[in-house]
Amino acid sequence: MLELCSKCSGSEQQPPDENSVMITAEEQMQLQQRQQPTTAKGAPPKAVSDFLYSIEENPPWYACITYGLQHYLAMVGGTISIPIILASYLCLDEDNPARGHLVSTIIFMSGLITLLQSTFGVRLPIIQGGNFSFVIPVIALLTTNYESCSSLPLANMTRDEREEIWLVRVRETQGSIALSALVQIFVGFTGLIGLLLAWITPLTIIPTVALVGLSLAEVASSQGSGHWGIYFLTVVMSIIFSQHMKEITVSVPVYKWGQGFSFYPCQPFKTLPLLLSIFISWSLCALLSAFNLFPVGSPARTDRTYTMVSEAPWVSFPYPGQWGVPTASVAGAIGMLAAVFASIIESVGDYYACARVIGAPMPPAHAINRGIGVEGIGCMLAGLWGTTSGTTSYSGNIGILGITKIGSRRVIQYSAIMMMICGVFGKIGAFFVTIPEPIIAAVFTIKFSMITAVGLSSAQFIDLSSSRNLFVLGFSIFFGLSFPKWAMENPSFMQSGYALLDQTVSVLLQTSMFVGGLIGLILDNTVPGTDEERGLVQWKKQLNLGSGPTSADSTSCYDLPFGMGAIQKLTLARYLPFLPSFQGFGRKYTTTEAMC
Repeated sequence: MLELCSKCSGSEQQPPDENSVMITAEEQMQLQQRQQPTTAKGAPPKAVSDFLYSIEENPPWYACITYGLQHYLAMVGGTISIPIILASYLCLDEDNPARGHLVSTIIFMSGLITLLQSTFGVRLPIIQGGNFSFVIPVIALLTTNYESCSSLPLANMTRDEREEIWLVRVRETQGSIALSALVQIFVGFTGLIGLLLAWITPLTIIPTVALVGLSLAEVASSQGSGHWGIYFLTVVMSIIFSQHMKEITVSVPVYKWGQGFSFYPCQPFKTLPLLLSIFISWSLCALLSAFNLFPVGSPARTDRTYTMVSEAPWVSFPYPGQWGVPTASVAGAIGMLAAVFASIIESVGDYYACARVIGAPMPPAHAINRGIGVEGIGCMLAGLWGTTSGTTSYSGNIGILGITKIGSRRVIQYSAIMMMICGVFGKIGAFFVTIPEPIIAAVFTIKFSMITAVGLSSAQFIDLSSSRNLFVLGFSIFFGLSFPKWAMENPSFMQSGYALLDQTVSVLLQTSMFVGGLIGLILDNTVPGTDEERGLVQWKKQLNLGSGPTSADSTSCYDLPFGMGAIQKLTLARYLPFLPSFQGFGRKYTTTEAMC
């Protein structure tokens, strides 16, 4: 953490002893050498990188632990909020230890999938975590196929009967997510991602991604209404910490053996604003609960789930089918496809953003194909293990790479192992569930505000003075919000006489990002408009496409960790889209062709 503090502050410190986690003399020489531009004769200077460790360089183990913990802390708050929010739709009692087990499972699976992605997938230092895009399809599935929890006489049921109610729901969620993930696996490993992206334009991405956030506004307000005071306190602190205080430097006292205490500058509000807000509000709720200043049964109390914490096992190893055999439905799986395609779009952008941030070569076609395929495997595993969500790349952790100036893949692998260890200890998962719902709702508000803004940011590529574009954009967002809301209030509106068709269409039309994204895709690809007007020219430039084929030597960081000699000798490997020796189906296959 000391190395992180010195990096964030940007101020020079006296080098510590060789056993410290600060930058050593050898590391300083590496940084200075990397900052010296080297040029070939007649070639322009190379871009200067201020990263201490590049993607294939490995920091010392103690530095890996420090930076890995930072990545874990940055993602865990948002990840655990998914099963906590969905637990109320599963009809899970607040004191049921299964809530904590759900949290432990999603933390464990995030670590496992991060390890798979960084080692065998796209091989960039990207964290994988719970996918918010699945929240609305899961809610739509549960509210369409089952009675609402409020209408069930749960208080008059036995414990076994209540258990069966939520287990039936979570099994269908498991099966639907796992089944839909097969599509992502197919799209990735067959190289079809290039074909899909030819139709997915900025005017498709904007409503799809923006509606992920906008459609969950009602969920956040419903959970926050349990105690508006705690909710607004958390939101206000998050805003102040992340926007107004992010440049404030705090001196942290550190004790060094034989030298006493030293002070090192750190910028905690820049890197940990959400976690600081959660911790302060959580601690306040615990204090007020201890003095009984909250009414009995208030959602802001932290002692509502103490029974669950005490009953949770110290060690609990998540395994596939732990809630029973998953039960897949075609309607549920098709409904999840909206989240799958949203995840594909977001992840491709994350791959390019990550490479750009750490100064790595732009990912070639085989790396993108393999990354999407491995994410599909991750979603399938998350479904089979029963996390109530799929997984995807975390954009927020890409920003941390730029802050810490550590682009090493090894750090992310250490972080993945930490997640898996924390996921095995049941008490840790149960402890996180004591976070009151209003605080989780505040985190949702901040997270989904950013997701909405990320979606809207793609408008920079299109011509906003074009009436064509304004119509496509406005209609797709408005209709994507209004019609699914009506469909949720009238789930039996489909009466075709075929139950499977009715259920499938109902789930799809209750998913805002599917409706808005589909409208945007159809209109933008059918209404006449020039490529420049539609934003395709700038969009391709943003992805660094059209620059010609990428040198194999420069993209060696995307090669598989072993077996490359055998792969390069294998003739068949040239035609497999997920292998580094892929040359296309019968002709040279460049990154441009893969994406366009």
